Amino acid sequence: MDKNCNFPPLIYINMSLFTLRGKLDRSQSALLGTLGLLLFLSAWWGLAEVFSEQKPVIEGFEAYLPSSINEDGDVVQIDRDSLARADSLLFANATEFEKVYPVLPPPQRVFASYPTLLQEDELASNTWRSVWLNIQGYFWAVLIALPIGFFIGLFPLFRGLFSRQVDAMRYLPLTALTGLFIIWFGIDDQMKIAFLAFGIIVYLLPVVVQRIDEVQEVYLQTVFTLGATNWQTIKTVYFPAVMAKLMDDIRVLTAISWTYIIIAELINRRGGIGSLIYIKARQGQLEKVFAMLIVIILIGFLQDRIFAHFDKRLFPHKYLKTTREGLKETEYGILTVLGAVLLLILQGAFVPALGGVFSTLAPIAIVTGVLIMLYGEFKLIRTAAAN
Repeated sequence: MDKNCNFPPLIYINMSLFTLRGKLDRSQSALLGTLGLLLFLSAWWGLAEVFSEQKPVIEGFEAYLPSSINEDGDVVQIDRDSLARADSLLFANATEFEKVYPVLPPPQRVFASYPTLLQEDELASNTWRSVWLNIQGYFWAVLIALPIGFFIGLFPLFRGLFSRQVDAMRYLPLTALTGLFIIWFGIDDQMKIAFLAFGIIVYLLPVVVQRIDEVQEVYLQTVFTLGATNWQTIKTVYFPAVMAKLMDDIRVLTAISWTYIIIAELINRRGGIGSLIYIKARQGQLEKVFAMLIVIILIGFLQDRIFAHFDKRLFPHKYLKTTREGLKETEYGILTVLGAVLLLILQGAFVPALGGVFSTLAPIAIVTGVLIMLYGEFKLIRTAAAN
């Protein structure tokens, strides 16, 4: 703080909060974050109360009028007006009321619905199903977008042939393509994974080409001076530079992938959090719908943090000026986990007969990779403490 400043300390702190692109310290960030959460929950609760209604508690009330056609297909004449008048009398004579929330459930009801979701609606298994579909769609999108993007971005022949088509793909209404994917892949998980992968590829492929164009010329001139071949230039300059920036783009696409997985799971509803949301919305159980939306937000946040951690460990040059002990172990652990997941996905697509073998070996490889990662993190923490 400037010694010549005549403002009292409290006023200075308040003014600093409105500085353009100002920085918050840890205490300010924690305090304001907590306050913001409380304000959000209060506004949520207030809106729920504003839109709440008093529903009469009456016996014999028909919430829905019966169908005019019975199971045998014979037309039944129903005096609907008399039914409505009878229900109106029941409403008028009601003495007991209960508060209902037909538009927006309050926070306490949303959080209280989790035990029922977990026990009766199998929220955990449905969520894992959606996460696994999401992971498979991500892996296929990256596997397809990377080589195609490198060919288009590096070689003028392919850029001239396909760059305009790639740019035009971003304007495709993907939700309108579900019928085509059903025709091509059926209605099972294969179609859903293909739909998710395509939804990510549409955005990821142009980004790969753009990242190739953003590689700095100084690095290319350096490897050219050293006599590097085209393959060496791709391996040592283009691929690391593109992947270092592409991790940020993949993190952004996490939100898009969850949008498409909800759409995909509405088709042939055989589980998944998207299917469960649709069913509970049709049943009017809004508190469960909001509870599952919060789960999706938490999963998306966790995925973002995982991608951010992978970015720091796989591309440490973006964050550190010097190498540190433990980085290699962490990198090997991450690559082991990603490799095991990739093999599991490829096996399911091409060699399903070996599913039992891979289902046994993949968890072992993943646990081994996680242990290597933890060992590397331990070394990094010890190195940082020593310095």
